[in-house]
Amino acid sequence: MEKKQVFLLPGEITVTRQPTVISTLLGSSVAVCLFNKDKKFGGMNHFLLPTGAPGDAPGKAGDVATRKLVEAMLKVDRNTAVLEAKIYGGGDSTAGSLEKENLGKQNVEMALRTLKELGVAVVEQQVGGGGRKIYFDNDTGVVQVRDIAKSETKLHQEAKKRDLAGRRIRTLIVDDSATVRGVLRKALSLDPEIEVVGEAEDPFEARTKILELDPDVITLDIIMPKMDGVSFLKKLMVHYPKPVIIVSSVAQKGSKMRFRAQEIGAVDVVDKEDLKLYQGLDTVNKILGPKIKLAAIAHVKKRDASEIANI
Repeated sequence: MEKKQVFLLPGEITVTRQPTVISTLLGSSVAVCLFNKDKKFGGMNHFLLPTGAPGDAPGKAGDVATRKLVEAMLKVDRNTAVLEAKIYGGGDSTAGSLEKENLGKQNVEMALRTLKELGVAVVEQQVGGGGRKIYFDNDTGVVQVRDIAKSETKLHQEAKKRDLAGRRIRTLIVDDSATVRGVLRKALSLDPEIEVVGEAEDPFEARTKILELDPDVITLDIIMPKMDGVSFLKKLMVHYPKPVIIVSSVAQKGSKMRFRAQEIGAVDVVDKEDLKLYQGLDTVNKILGPKIKLAAIAHVKKRDASEIANI
């Protein structure tokens, strides 16, 4: 008799006594497979974060999801001694954020801690590394694991993280206003992970500085003398692609200019008004700093001139 097949989405929990193969896809998220070795049944969760916030779905966070899974198993058999747990996932984050690169590890630690508190033995772990798909046969307790090949983007991000390890993110500021450049420099210099290596007041000076300084990230204004920022962004994406964050007062949310910049290849777009440039450095650092860290590991592809000519 063919077994029932169930695919578990992130945030879901399932326990069944019917012979079932439960499968899911894992990156930094974690799945706990729980098997009752006496009664030969089991269940699985799939959670995204170690802890959640009020109002979150119960399966989203590991502390709650793991307790819910154990509780569901104990409704059938109150003896925790017959339960065996296997933990999978907790890989490197695909979110691209340097600040979240330990998310997978935190998820695994939460699963281990919660299971220990509940008195459930962990008999197997396959955690860390890349993505994987798992298949849990809930009436035998056997779990098959298939590694998922890393994408070009993931490989690029890993290479960039290795390159950035132990050094600061080299940033070039391009803006025709000396005042704005000064504020951005001072604000970004507050972050120990970022180094402002240069400034340019127009695209022609920026071109020279890019070749000279080889920055990891460029912040780019749009309204500038000699050449506007969008035209310069096109040239960069064709001839010398780099992660670019547009910082401009004419690229508000929902504007055609913002859409154009993103279509051409800008990693992110920031409205200058949101930075509150003349009200201190905190807002600039809080908004722009994390975006620069994300941009530093972004996979920026070289564009064909004809591909973006009419954007």
